[in-house]
Amino acid sequence: MASVNAIEAIPQGGTARELARRVLIHGPISRADLGRQLDLSPASLTRLSKPFLDRGIFVEGPATRRGAHRPTRPLDIRVDAARFAGVKITGDGASGVITDLRAGPLAEASRSLPSQEVDDVVAAVAALVAELDRAAPGAPLAGLGVSLGGHVSDDGDVTRAPFLGWRHVALSTALESATGLPTTVENDVTALTIAEQWFGALRDAGSFAVVTVGAGVGYGLVVHDQVVRTPNTGLGLGGHIPLVADGPLCPDGHPGCSTAMLSAPSIVARATERLGRQVTYEEVLRLAAEGHPDMREITNSAGRALGRLLGYVTNLAMVDAVVLAGEGITLWDVAAPAALEQLDADRDPDATPVRIEVDDAGFTAWARGAAAVAVTAALRSLRLPAGT
Repeated sequence: MASVNAIEAIPQGGTARELARRVLIHGPISRADLGRQLDLSPASLTRLSKPFLDRGIFVEGPATRRGAHRPTRPLDIRVDAARFAGVKITGDGASGVITDLRAGPLAEASRSLPSQEVDDVVAAVAALVAELDRAAPGAPLAGLGVSLGGHVSDDGDVTRAPFLGWRHVALSTALESATGLPTTVENDVTALTIAEQWFGALRDAGSFAVVTVGAGVGYGLVVHDQVVRTPNTGLGLGGHIPLVADGPLCPDGHPGCSTAMLSAPSIVARATERLGRQVTYEEVLRLAAEGHPDMREITNSAGRALGRLLGYVTNLAMVDAVVLAGEGITLWDVAAPAALEQLDADRDPDATPVRIEVDDAGFTAWARGAAAVAVTAALRSLRLPAGT
């Protein structure tokens, strides 16, 4: 793999980290806007920006003029200054990307896991990263981000990952040893939420929610331009919100919860029982789109449940924008009318209309989220590429 020897620490504090984050997410951005957002004087902003400019992390855009003021040059990130790897681990596979400094994908690949044993998963991820590194050579590979469904401690230990059957696995340490890269492990929905904040359709919104549908149901939140992360993040709390009083049971025995109503396995199980034969998730949605009455009933009930979940999220979190994502979000193609009708019924008539954006990039979006976590870790430590 490419050397990380060019990655050095910039000796600055929290304000420098926030400056780098703002330019990363919102660049190109004027110095005046940065000064207002960070409450910095022009002199302080110049002092804090200089190490990033000297190292080639920041670049200046074309000069712009505001009224009678002197022309100014907005700041932006030099996206090719470093590369990062991002890998999303599921119960049976790993999907990965190599990205630039703004988590823009340069190469993609995936592979199956030989087993769910920790050593096998670590070896598979390391091999995937090496494959991606060869596919997209360039600037130093500066870090690895890994996301999975489960609870992850601050030091990168996976305390619980139901889809893998793991408890208390020191995954970041094992991957750092296998790859030689600084490694950050994060809950997959949190990682995806970071990615949506950076490059998603709502990147300019200060507050929004992310709802994911697939093997499970996930929920993330951005408030005042900060991704919300708590000690309970990754415990799947969004997966068991009661939505339908007399609905089917989830695997944990909760009637009509979000997992029971919206997860792909639950929808497939209901369709298989109704048709008397095994079906796939894609077939259920196709039959529903073609007007099959039983499949339409299932997807409409899922749509109403999704609308109710969106109502809970927007009402309680007091946000008016939501990203729908996940490998199962193609449900929206057939369930949107029912979902929007339920959401409208559950919102106050004077409330701001809810903006809904659908990210149907599937596992690529998850992997980019993992890479964004690695970039965030590099910014947090201010271990950034030296200029070339």
